Amino acid sequence: MTVPLVGRVIPVIEDRYVDIEFGTGCLKVTPAHDVNDYNLGKTHNLETIDIFNPDGTISEAAGMYIGMDRNDVRRQIAADLQDAGLMDHIEDYENKVGYSERNPDVAVEPRLCMQWYLSMQHFADIALPPVLDGKIKFHPQKYVTTYRNWLENIDDWCISRQLWWGHRIPAYYVDGVKTDGDEQFVVAMDAEEALAKAKAKFGDHITAADLRHDEDALDTWFSSWLWPISLFDGINNPDNDEIGYYYPTADLVTGPDIIFFWVARMIMAGEEYMGDVPFRNVYFTGIVRDNLGRKMSKQLGNSPDPIGLIEKYGADGVRMGMLLAAPAGNDILFDESLCEQGRNFCNKMWNAFRLVKGWETADIQQPSVNSHAVAWMQAQIRTAAAEIDDLYGKYRLNEALMAVFKLFTDEFSGWYLEMIKPEYDREKNCPKPLDKATMDATLDIFEQLMKLIHPFMPFITEELYQHIAERKDGDSIMVSTLRLDTPTEQDARLIAIYEQGKQVISGVRAVRQQKNISPREPLILEAPQAADSVAVLLSDTIVKMAGLSEIRQVGKKSEGTQSFLVGTDEYAVPIGSLIDAEAEIRKAETEIQRLQGFKTGIEKKLGNERFVQNAPAQVVELERKKLADAESKIAALQETIRSLKA
Repeated sequence: MTVPLVGRVIPVIEDRYVDIEFGTGCLKVTPAHDVNDYNLGKTHNLETIDIFNPDGTISEAAGMYIGMDRNDVRRQIAADLQDAGLMDHIEDYENKVGYSERNPDVAVEPRLCMQWYLSMQHFADIALPPVLDGKIKFHPQKYVTTYRNWLENIDDWCISRQLWWGHRIPAYYVDGVKTDGDEQFVVAMDAEEALAKAKAKFGDHITAADLRHDEDALDTWFSSWLWPISLFDGINNPDNDEIGYYYPTADLVTGPDIIFFWVARMIMAGEEYMGDVPFRNVYFTGIVRDNLGRKMSKQLGNSPDPIGLIEKYGADGVRMGMLLAAPAGNDILFDESLCEQGRNFCNKMWNAFRLVKGWETADIQQPSVNSHAVAWMQAQIRTAAAEIDDLYGKYRLNEALMAVFKLFTDEFSGWYLEMIKPEYDREKNCPKPLDKATMDATLDIFEQLMKLIHPFMPFITEELYQHIAERKDGDSIMVSTLRLDTPTEQDARLIAIYEQGKQVISGVRAVRQQKNISPREPLILEAPQAADSVAVLLSDTIVKMAGLSEIRQVGKKSEGTQSFLVGTDEYAVPIGSLIDAEAEIRKAETEIQRLQGFKTGIEKKLGNERFVQNAPAQVVELERKKLADAESKIAALQETIRSLKA
């Protein structure tokens, strides 16, 4: 095939890269001016002809339009083809053209030029074993496969960049000296060393004026791969005390998008120049994306202003909100509600502290409810701290944060503070004082919680730490020590007992809500007869938290009660005189009618032989379960009606 105007004969090739549905289905390949075309050219051994000068004008290699600007030539070619009768038709279509991030009016076009490369096979060979053998551990582990695939299919590294900043390529060309048409050069640290090498290689007639320093700069990652070493002057002074102490470090925290650009190359440099890896663990964070799944960038303008977020939600609020939604290696779809959740937790901590500090104390005997609650909360903290420590060791940081978040919100705020909360003195119209032993224990518990939360939320925990007690100058939560005993079997038993107790309390509260009984109305709880039942072990706590007048151990529940199960134990609340029996009967009868209609429909379906024979077995079984559930609910409602009428 002959190229119009130029008259150059070119081959016709076949390749799956070409989309036959686009345009004519044929593609003109220009290996010197397009990255994909360049790869096609290498595959098919095509001739590479560079028709551009460095300034974007047409070079002599083009054979025509020499010296013209490339954009002018594009318009001129169209006119010349039309004049020559070679233009069939003109058609508009969208093309993917890259534009400069700094100047959006300027198109960025590839151009073939000489580049410096680093042979990488040796580096791949020394960087792969440490990760595969576990000398360096990746968190999450899935990135080991990604790392291995890249190193096993390594390409040489283009280390030169056409930039105005960065470390200059340490190469000096010798003007006037060529071999087979190629410029000759020497590699040296400075011009003086370069001149000495050039004279030794090409003759004493070479002068400094004959040397030309390569204008390219080293790739940014080429400088960065030395970071763990150069940070402590390990290149110039390899045996100094600092690098001996700090190298290798323990952990590297980074994003998975630079696992090749930086992580792998630091490992290569460490093994090559230090004889050891630069770190022992790599924790890969997720990448924050917008709600469309796009990576946040200045170019897209889809990144929120972090300073604005901090001003609105606080630094700790932003940190916590992002960390809760950031499991290792998984991307985060950013939503401001995450930061709002973090701010709300800050408010919760502050308000809990204000509540505790607002209680008056007195030197009175500690109630059993409080002493038991303190023991339980301390057991919860020891157990949670052990869990959090284990999660830290596994680099599951968001799960560690969730564990301490639940410890504070659910156990401490939701239950513990309610257990020890002073009762209200209606005669004096104010809360009764809290015993001093419980207050001291609670402040100690609060301090322990702040130390557990501090790594995730450093600012508010520091502020609260300073308010918990008088501190010496320089005393900070950052340098304070959290010493906790290892959780014991007794801790586990105590926590299990309280979990059952919480279910009993929740069951009584559910009865109040369902039957619209006032929280101030004292209730009686009927509990199973057992010496080791939770109703006996935590009787004082259950009475206080559930608003009971007493707990009765019975062999059989009374008439007119509302029952609930905790495990296999049945508890009952007598409610006969506390509710509108007629209204409850009507409500139950209405629900029975609804369930009977539902039951009739299922019975018809199961009575259909075609359905039973043709439907999948699991579908038929599900319908039978629905029927059994409906019958059970009807029987329970009928029992309720009978009890209410008694």
